[in-house]
Amino acid sequence: MNHKLLKNIEYHILIVIVIITFISILIISSATHATAPGGNFHYAKMQFIWFCLGLVAMFFIMAVDYHTIAQWSNVIYVLNLGMLIAVMILGRESMGAQRWIPLGPFSLQPSEFAKLAIIITLAKHLEKKRSLNNIKDVVPAFLHVGIPLILILKQPDLGTSLVLLAILFGMMFVAGISFKLFGAIIGSGVMSLPLLWNFLHDYQKKRILVFLNPNLDPLGAGYHVIQSKIAIGSGKLLGKGLFQGTQNQLDFIPEQHTDFIFAVLGEELGFVGGMLLLVLFFLLIYYTIQVAFKARDLLGTYMVIGIATMWTFQVMVNIGMTLGIMPVTGIPLPFMSYGGSSFLMNMMSVGLVLNIGMRRQKILF
Repeated sequence: MNHKLLKNIEYHILIVIVIITFISILIISSATHATAPGGNFHYAKMQFIWFCLGLVAMFFIMAVDYHTIAQWSNVIYVLNLGMLIAVMILGRESMGAQRWIPLGPFSLQPSEFAKLAIIITLAKHLEKKRSLNNIKDVVPAFLHVGIPLILILKQPDLGTSLVLLAILFGMMFVAGISFKLFGAIIGSGVMSLPLLWNFLHDYQKKRILVFLNPNLDPLGAGYHVIQSKIAIGSGKLLGKGLFQGTQNQLDFIPEQHTDFIFAVLGEELGFVGGMLLLVLFFLLIYYTIQVAFKARDLLGTYMVIGIATMWTFQVMVNIGMTLGIMPVTGIPLPFMSYGGSSFLMNMMSVGLVLNIGMRRQKILF
């Protein structure tokens, strides 16, 4: 890699990622040390391994010019569809969903990598578009995202499907879609919600009803949210201390190392710990958007905005879910929730952001 490119690396993004990952490993240690296989901090160790593997993937993405990556967008799109179809055939079922392909001791979740694949390929698609002023201009973009989205819904994985929609709208907004058309699409979507209700699975309907009233099923579908709110509220200002959270240590918080990891942080590090994490996420997204503004071309801008939108949406929904102000959707908290596929995908996304930031100026050889 050219030394002139290395001078352009956005090191503050890397610093924020390292700090969030350090907090993640601490909280996962607390959330799982008593329940991990053998009680030996297995999940915390694995999260560190995913971080190291993620660094390798990040540097690999950084080394290849993002224009070269975009040239392979058709191949990336087809491979993405192939993986999503493969999970329907070869996938392992867990908790009523078939989202993982077993690979020896590990499992691959193709829907996680679909997020980055869609960002890259949609950016290339939008770059070719001169305008998004009428419905004919936006239909191809909707089809581009809609095909993998339907495959993901079949798993079923409503959370990831919503992330893809957020990415689509965020990237189209920056691509210059007319406000009138943008408003009409959103209005149509809101009006179609009663119709879409009939296509939801029973457990998804129950999650929405429980979101409106958690006490509707306090020992069933509402249990997650009720216990999460108790944990966060009991943390007060400074928290009960690492490894000292009773809701966490006594295993009242379900999925405490994955979807509800923020509840563990809130109980053990309190309001101060929660605000620290929110500030770190704000800085990450702020620095990422800065890269979008500095990008050399629209292709780079669209890619970075897609990544910023993905992280913003996931942070808002995941933390909102633990606070009871968003429905439970199973969306992981970036760089915090335990999970190899999610962590690798996010580190690859960091690599793409740094890649575009490094090449914001033409390098003369």
